[in-house]
Amino acid sequence: MENKLDRIKGPNDIKQFSPEELPALAKEIRRFLVRHIAKTGGHLASNLGVVELTMALHYCFDVTQDQIVWDVGHQAYVHKILTGRKDGFKQLRQLDGLSGFPKPCESSTDIFATGHSSTSISAALGLAVARDLKKEDHEVMAVIGDGSLTGGLAYEGLNNAGQKNTRLFVILNDNGMSISGNVGAMSGHLQDLRTATFYRHAKEEIHAALEKMPVVGRSIEHGLERVKNSVKYLFVPGIMFEEMGFHYLGPVDGHKIEELIDYIEKMKQLSGPVLLHVKTVKGKGYPYAEQDPAKFHGVGPFEVKTGQTQPMKESYSSVFGKTLVESAKKNKSIVAITAAMTGGTGLTEFSRAFPSRFFDVGIAEQHAVTFAAGMAKEGLRPVFAVYSTFLQRAYDEILEDVCFQDLPVVFALDRAGLVGADGETHQGIFDIAYLSHMPNITLMAPRSGAELKAMLHTALSYAHPVAIRYPKSAVEENWEQPISLPWGKAEQLSDGTDVTIVSVGAMFEIAKEVQALLAKENIQAALWNARFLHPIDPALIEACAKMPLVVTIEDHVRTGGFGALLEQALEGTKGEVLRFALPDRFIEQGTRAELFARYHLTAQDIYAQVLARKEEGHDR
Repeated sequence: MENKLDRIKGPNDIKQFSPEELPALAKEIRRFLVRHIAKTGGHLASNLGVVELTMALHYCFDVTQDQIVWDVGHQAYVHKILTGRKDGFKQLRQLDGLSGFPKPCESSTDIFATGHSSTSISAALGLAVARDLKKEDHEVMAVIGDGSLTGGLAYEGLNNAGQKNTRLFVILNDNGMSISGNVGAMSGHLQDLRTATFYRHAKEEIHAALEKMPVVGRSIEHGLERVKNSVKYLFVPGIMFEEMGFHYLGPVDGHKIEELIDYIEKMKQLSGPVLLHVKTVKGKGYPYAEQDPAKFHGVGPFEVKTGQTQPMKESYSSVFGKTLVESAKKNKSIVAITAAMTGGTGLTEFSRAFPSRFFDVGIAEQHAVTFAAGMAKEGLRPVFAVYSTFLQRAYDEILEDVCFQDLPVVFALDRAGLVGADGETHQGIFDIAYLSHMPNITLMAPRSGAELKAMLHTALSYAHPVAIRYPKSAVEENWEQPISLPWGKAEQLSDGTDVTIVSVGAMFEIAKEVQALLAKENIQAALWNARFLHPIDPALIEACAKMPLVVTIEDHVRTGGFGALLEQALEGTKGEVLRFALPDRFIEQGTRAELFARYHLTAQDIYAQVLARKEEGHDR
């Protein structure tokens, strides 16, 4: 039997298929995705949901000329297959392998690098305006999910596009669920559109009927216009988008490819901005992903026949979640906030235990921060659990709405440091830099699950802003009662006379190993766990100032990292600081161990460099 997928070797090869062949090709693509992602892990459910939509776009447009911007980008696997990259799926999201997100350096058909949500409409509008100014002739479109429409940036883009009346296509991929399920008014609005029984022809029929009404005199004309607008609000689907200046088409079944192609061809005939509303099923075609799309959103390797994933180990996220539940039982002022990442940040148990004190605001980090500030202003103790890389989006709100007012908001920064397979856009390696210069905030980093418990317990009794950064990694289970840490104090584990090693958070095990290797060379190293990254413990600064060589170890970029902060604090003392951190660049995908090895952050690498420095006689 012919393998139709083998006929796809490059962009636009899908055009050689007849419309009747396309459903069979869609089935092959789904089998290919399930088979390969089962081995490498990746974003399965979202890609299964957009198979026909992606095929239809490639079928109707010339992707070597026309431009597609994929919002977030984790649903672009089918696009990669259809542009000739299917052989790269053997190394999907692995070191030096195929990225799980669009990357222009991979293919010229990856028009815009994405990794965070709600950006596609603004980016696509910029591309479209540039096209017009350059007097070029190609189409530009943004593919955005309904979950991403909870982000305010999406509306800024929609508003500007409608105002400019630029030719732009927005494809709304509506699967009724982002990572943790959609929330908010937009979710309800889209649900209304999905369930309308008259949606396909109402707009055209009502407009046609109203246009045929006789107009007698200016006052009657104005009256009819008001009636016309009122009727539109009652009966026409997508009126919100229409009022923003878009032509609205749909909803259309996103798994009927011939119908999709028909709608796309209609869309191409319209002028100005157009929004095509496509209804899809996340996980389509693989029963386990359809039943549990959240589990198969970003999944590790799994068994295809059973859908069984590898057992979850105790992680920093789960320790955080359990500790917060226990704290909330004793303190009714504690509330939890997530930006559409309930499961990923460990808040599932909290959401069930305290539904009235749990708030999923959707993909809206800026709103989440200011929302938390408002609750803190009224005496609540809000905890915003968010990935480090996503909190970057709310820099101004942290600075102005939380820190400036010195409000007791706790930021639980999950996925701080290297996160691995998601690559450049998801590595949480900038948080120390973007938080440490803000007045009033304290930044902490635990070396273990037990210490995370203690830090959260301590932070919840502190009347000022706090951020706790911790990695995406497993921890040893440790469920003794949390203790309160001495505020602002680093932890000294051992004394030494030759060098001081200061570890940041989860780099502690590497630091301990470095200390042990140096001991074999009769180099006595003092070992400190920084705990408080900003402000730095004065006792730690004083101890380092007396030591000829200070070594800092962190999973953060060099500029603005803990080592840089400590070196600045030691200026004018005899202590030389040897900083081990990540380079000031965007770090590619790969496991934490692989990336530590590549960037010389293993215990052996650090030991060798410290030993060489000592032997060179550069002590001060």
